Amino acid sequence: MISLDTASRVCGLGTFGIWQHRWLWVTVMLIILTSIPALAQQSILRGTVVAEEDGEPMQGVNVTLYCGETLVTGVASGTDGIYALADIDAGAYTLRATFVGFQTWEQLLDIGDGDRRIINIVLVAGDNELDEVVVEGDSDAGMARVLAGQTTVRPADVERIPSPDVSGDLVNYLTTVPGIVSIGDRGGQLFVRGGEPWQNLVLLDGMWIYQPFHILGFFSAFPTDILQQVDIYAGGFTSQYGGRISSVIDIKSRNGDKRGYAGTASVAPFVSGFTLEGPIADDIVSFLVSYRESVIDQGASRLVDQELPFEFDDFFAKTHAFINANTQLSLSLLRTNDRGSVFEGNDLEDPEFVDWQNRAASARYLVFPRAFPVMAEFILSGSRLKSTQTGLAEEVRFSKLSSANTLVNVTHFHRNSEVRWGLFARTLELQSSLDGLYQGFFSRKEYATEVGAYLEPEFMLPFGWRVRAGFRIHSFPSQDSGFLEPRFRAVKVRERDEFTLAAGVFHQEIVGLTDRRDAAGVFTAWTTSTFDQGVPEAIHAIAGYRRAINRRLNVSFETYAKKLNNLFIPEWTAYPRFTTRIQPAEGRVLGADFRIEYQKGAFNGFATYGLSNVRYSAKQESLELWYGSNELDFRPAHDRRHQINAVASLDLKPFDIDVRWQFGSGLPYSRALGFDGFMVVDGDLDVFSDAGSRRVIYEEPYNGTLPTYHRLDITLERTMQVASGVNLKAVAGVINMYDRQNLFYLDVFTLRRVDQLPLIPTFGLKLEYE
Repeated sequence: MISLDTASRVCGLGTFGIWQHRWLWVTVMLIILTSIPALAQQSILRGTVVAEEDGEPMQGVNVTLYCGETLVTGVASGTDGIYALADIDAGAYTLRATFVGFQTWEQLLDIGDGDRRIINIVLVAGDNELDEVVVEGDSDAGMARVLAGQTTVRPADVERIPSPDVSGDLVNYLTTVPGIVSIGDRGGQLFVRGGEPWQNLVLLDGMWIYQPFHILGFFSAFPTDILQQVDIYAGGFTSQYGGRISSVIDIKSRNGDKRGYAGTASVAPFVSGFTLEGPIADDIVSFLVSYRESVIDQGASRLVDQELPFEFDDFFAKTHAFINANTQLSLSLLRTNDRGSVFEGNDLEDPEFVDWQNRAASARYLVFPRAFPVMAEFILSGSRLKSTQTGLAEEVRFSKLSSANTLVNVTHFHRNSEVRWGLFARTLELQSSLDGLYQGFFSRKEYATEVGAYLEPEFMLPFGWRVRAGFRIHSFPSQDSGFLEPRFRAVKVRERDEFTLAAGVFHQEIVGLTDRRDAAGVFTAWTTSTFDQGVPEAIHAIAGYRRAINRRLNVSFETYAKKLNNLFIPEWTAYPRFTTRIQPAEGRVLGADFRIEYQKGAFNGFATYGLSNVRYSAKQESLELWYGSNELDFRPAHDRRHQINAVASLDLKPFDIDVRWQFGSGLPYSRALGFDGFMVVDGDLDVFSDAGSRRVIYEEPYNGTLPTYHRLDITLERTMQVASGVNLKAVAGVINMYDRQNLFYLDVFTLRRVDQLPLIPTFGLKLEYE
C-alpha cells in the first residue's frame, strides 16, 4: 500500500496533490503502451453468439479456430455473448462454435493480412455432448468450482435450493456458500468471510444496491426469473472492483426474448408475482419486467397461526438492444420496499419497526470497434437507499445514501493474453437524522467523491500459471487521500488439478454503523470515515486447490486470511440501544472452506464446510472504568466458527425433489450482569418524580455463546403442460421440517428468547407461457 494523503497535505495541493496527478499520469501512459499492439496490422475475428430460439446472447460458448485439424486459438464467449480472436495469420481456417445442447456451428474462412471481420454466430438447439476441445477458463458454474474465492452461479443452481417461493431466489444459494453467514431468517444481513454487511459490494447491471436483501431472509431483490449469471467474490477480487473491503456480488440480469412473448404468474403463501418479456423490435430490442409482493398476512401467518410482521416488494425492468452488429445498449431499473418489526419490545422498551427503500437505475453501452480487438463498456448509474427506524413513541432514526456512478471498462484482446483497464468516478450524498437517545438530537449531511483508474493485464507465465495482476488507484478527495491498491490472481490447471492464488489491498471510505450488540438491530446509519483515524483497509490472501476426481465428482479446498485496519464500530456503552459515537478497531480473519460436489444422471448434490475465526481489537478510554483496560479483544457478533450445508436434488420424472440441511455453531453475544439507572442533569430535574433511564451492566463483550442453529428444508415440484405453450408448475414443501427452535435473539432485559420461523408448510403454483 502507498499512502498519498501526506504528500498532498505537505505540498498544499488540496483534493488532488501532485502525487495523485503523478500516479494517474503513470496509469494513463501504461494504458497507452498496452494499447499499441492493438493498433498494429493484424487479422481479427470477433462477434456475438446468440441462440436461434430467442435471439439472446450466449455465454460460455467455445469458439475455436482450426487450420485443418490443428487448433490455432480459441476463446469462450463472455456474459454478453461476445468473442474475439486476435493475432491471426493469413490463411484458410475453419471457425467452429460448440455448446452443450446445441448443434455445432462451422464456417470456412479465407483470412487475408490485416482483415477485420465481424462474424455473428447463431446456435440452434440440438444434441451435443461437447467432445470438442474445451477452452481453458470456460468451466461451468458449480459449488465446488471455486477460483480463489470466486464462485459463479447460474439460475439452475439457485433453483435447486429449497425455498418458500415457487421460483428460486439468489439469497438462498448465497447462504449455502461457505464463509457467508446469515444471522437468521429475518433482517436481510449477510456477513462474508468475517466482513460486515456494509463492507459488501452488490452490483446489478452496474447499479450499486446498498440493501439488496429483504427483511425476511428467504428473499432478495434477485429472483431467478431475472438472473443470467452471478459472480461471488468472497475476497481477493480484481482491480475492476473497489470501494468495499470485504466481498463483491456481481449480478448480471438476463435479457428479454427478442423473438416471442412469454411470461409467468405465481402465487404462494409468502410471495406472489409475475414476469413479462418479449420483443419491442424483432431480433433487435426486447424488454423484461418482474414484480413480486409479499402476501404473508394472507398466507404464511395463517399457516402457522402466528403474526409475521413483514412486508416487502420488488420491481425490476430492463430493455436491451442490438444497436448494430458491434454495439449493444441496455437500460435497467430496480425498486424495492421493506417494512417490518424485528424487535418486539419488552417492559422497558417499545417495539421497533424498520423500513427501507432501494431505488436504482443504470444505462450500459457496449461497443466492439471494427478496426481493433477492443471491447469498451460504459456504465452510468444512480442508486439511493432510504432507511428509517421508529417506535411507538414515533422517535425516528433516518438515514439516506445516494450516489451517481460513472464507469468505463476497456478490454484489449490478444492471442494469449488480455489487458483490462478502466476509469471510474462516484459522487455520494449521505444524510442521517437520529433521535440521539442519551446524547441529544443528531443530524448530519455529508458529501463524498471517489475517482480513480485501474490497469490489469492477464497473461501466461512459465509452468502453466495464468496470471491476472494489476493495480487500482483509488482516490478519496473528501478525505484528501488516495491509495495504490495492488491486486493479484493466478490459476494453474494441470489435467484434473487446479491451483489458485489471490491477494490484494482494498479501501472503503463509506462506513455503515449498526449496533452489533443487538442481533435484532438491522438499522444502518451511513457516514464517511473520519480523517484523523484513516480510511478502513483490508488486506486479503487466498490459496485454493480443486481436483476433479472423475467427471462426476469434484472437491475443492481454500484457505484465506484478512487483515482489517482502521475499522469503525459503534462505541461500547452500557446504553441498551443504538449509539452514533464510534471507536476505532482493528481485526483479523482466518478461515478455510471445503466443498464437494457430485452429479450423476438424475442426481445432483453438494456439501460445504466453513471454518472461520474472527477477532476484533478496539480501544476506548471509558472501557477502563468497566473492565480495567482501555482495550478490548473480542469475537464480533457474526463470528460463526463452524458452518455446514448439504444440498441434494433428484429428478424423479415427473417429480423433482430438493433437500437442504444447514448447521451453524452458536454466535457470540454479550451477557448482562445486571442493571442500574441514571438521570441526565439537564435543566429542571425532579429526582423524586423523574424515573430516569435504565442502563445495562454487561460482562466483557461477546463472552457468551448462543445455541447452535440447524434446519431441514424439503420441496417437491412437478411441471405439467396444460395447453400448447402453457405449463403449470406446482410446488409443495416444508421449511424447518423437524421444527427446530432456532434462536433469533435473546432479550437481555427479560432473558426472553425470540425464535426464528417454526415449521411452515409451503406450496405454490406458477403459470408459465411462451
